[in-house]
Amino acid sequence: MRTSVVLFTSDLRLHDHPPLRAALGGSERTVPLFVRDRAVDRAGFAVPNRLAFLADCLRDLDAGLRERGGRLVVRAGDLVDRVCEVVAEADADEVHMASDVSAHAQRREERLRRALEAAGVRLHVHDTVTGAVAPGTVTPAGSDHFAVFTPYFRRWSDVSLRDALAAPRTVRVPDGVGSEPLPSRYGVPGLSAGLATGGEQEGRKRLGAWLRGPVAVYEERHDDLAGDATSRLSPHLHFGTLSPVELVHRARRAGGPGPEAFVRQLAWRDFHRQVLAARPDAGTADYRTRHDRWRSEREAREDIAAWKEGRTGYPVIDAAMRQLRHEGWMHNRGRLLTASFLVKTLYVDWRVGARHFLDLLVDGDVANNQLNWQWVAGTGTDTRPNRVLNPITQARRFDPDGGYVRRWVPELEGVQGRAVHEPWRLPADERAALDYPDPVIDLSAGLARFRQARGR
Repeated sequence: MRTSVVLFTSDLRLHDHPPLRAALGGSERTVPLFVRDRAVDRAGFAVPNRLAFLADCLRDLDAGLRERGGRLVVRAGDLVDRVCEVVAEADADEVHMASDVSAHAQRREERLRRALEAAGVRLHVHDTVTGAVAPGTVTPAGSDHFAVFTPYFRRWSDVSLRDALAAPRTVRVPDGVGSEPLPSRYGVPGLSAGLATGGEQEGRKRLGAWLRGPVAVYEERHDDLAGDATSRLSPHLHFGTLSPVELVHRARRAGGPGPEAFVRQLAWRDFHRQVLAARPDAGTADYRTRHDRWRSEREAREDIAAWKEGRTGYPVIDAAMRQLRHEGWMHNRGRLLTASFLVKTLYVDWRVGARHFLDLLVDGDVANNQLNWQWVAGTGTDTRPNRVLNPITQARRFDPDGGYVRRWVPELEGVQGRAVHEPWRLPADERAALDYPDPVIDLSAGLARFRQARGR
């Protein structure tokens, strides 16, 4: 009997899973395998919030497989060693997996291919599993990737996506392939108190609810901080409990300005993936250097601490940073504002902020996190690299009544109206009654420093 192994990585689902479909179609028996890659731990990416969400996803995946007569095999260690180990135990003929874009993933795939070839086993790597349009599918003349989003989006929109695949009805796993115990979020310390639940079942429930109504007003309300009118599907996209291909198909079928705006955000995700695939070093190095001489972490220590703890004295910044700490997630407009404040108002290296986000974000991945930070810092693909987002102006526009600020900064819940965005301007007696810090920097001073640093 032919046997295959399906290596799950960031594609922890049964619906629309090309590697699983291919394995089941070519073999009588299949081993669904997940390896807890110790290289990820050593690199510092195995942080509490993502470990807990991952545990939810693995338990849900195992439950779905058991409903179909199968089970999930979990191993830990060096991924290449563990896959080869399972291949030998199952006497497998081939391995199927999804492609990925990070430098680590590309090196790992090549190591695995060489090891399997030495054992006479073929590795099949499938595109459009973790993205809707694979890197390299569309390219501009004279380059291997697009560096500007708008022309990329035009070409991306013209790509004919493959059909979404149904979940399998039956999965037959060979006997004799053992598994380590499934992890549990209850054994993970240091979790954000409001961390969401992971797993394909939860992701599909959220997707259904999103498409049944809220997506219709997404275009007009996606920047509404207090309204919280975004999909919150990013953790499920990061762990692959939802398929980007399926999301694009279903949003397009819904039709209208809201779903179209949502599809555009999915295209941004693919845009960053194709940049990182072509330039793997962009995860740690400037995509386009501006020759910045960032303040050292030692010099900016107190400002960085205030930013991380949500006590900069700018309410909308502090609200967003406190949401991040509490939920392991942050509204996208909040991400833009807090990033701009750190890199341009405080003039701190974007890598400091990107690392802090990766320490807490349940949806934190290298492509979206690092390249969004570079976009804001002006070292990435932004065509206006010196733009600075004013937190007061932005707060008035996207949190006009102050509901978002009052939700996350309870010290200010008694401040009425738009005054909540500038508490330092309150009458002296009202200001003195607030247990809330003064601004860590004057915005005009921060802007002047940034412009001077950039030679503007």
